[in-house]
Amino acid sequence: MFDPPVPGSSQPLDLPQQTDSRGRRVSVLSSTCPDRLARPLPMTRDEVRDRGWEELDVILVTGDAYIDHPSFATAILGRVLEAFGFRVGVIAQPEWRSADAFRALGRPRLFFGVSAGNMDSMINHYTANRKVRNDDAYSPGGRIGRRPDRATLAYC
Repeated sequence: MFDPPVPGSSQPLDLPQQTDSRGRRVSVLSSTCPDRLARPLPMTRDEVRDRGWEELDVILVTGDAYIDHPSFATAILGRVLEAFGFRVGVIAQPEWRSADAFRALGRPRLFFGVSAGNMDSMINHYTANRKVRNDDAYSPGGRIGRRPDRATLAYC
């Protein structure tokens, strides 16, 4: 279990551990970390099967495009959960008018984590003067309309 140090103590940070292909323990932050941590989190059932998984423990739903970079909360949360041994998948910018997009990765063993994305969907859609924005900074090609108003409510 990950036990963070008490602030002000000299206790070292106990990072979660993984094993390499030979069964040796390696830090999740080391360069010898398992290859599966270097691949993007799965977004399709085929990608889940390619990792040898039958089901996912956690599915993260986001209003942003999935970008595996530390400036995106979905990537950070997914990587931390994966480092602790959870099988994590991502559904990015699902078609909210149909339940099919939310069934794409199956039912998670533990939970769905839902987020509107890096920026609130209403702020992302409208200016302070209540005018519709011309682009979406967190969608492929800057296309608008890929997420609903009040995205978290729509996704739940």
